[in-house]
Amino acid sequence: MATRDENAAWSIVGYLLSGLIFWGAVGWGLDKWLGTAFLLLTGLLVGAASGIYLVWLRFGRE
Repeated sequence: MATRDENAAWSIVGYLLSGLIFWGAVGWGLDKWLGTAFLLLTGLLVGAASGIYLVWLRFGRE
């Protein structure tokens, strides 16, 4: 049982970090390409929200 809970915890961390890294990189790239300064923050917020949503879809409805 402990292994299952530990795997779930690492999956949650993975979902949250991957959302932040992916969408943060997209925002950073768009900032560099378009010459803006707000899309990195927007990308990080979208990444955090999408990570939380994926965690809720995967683990919150059980």
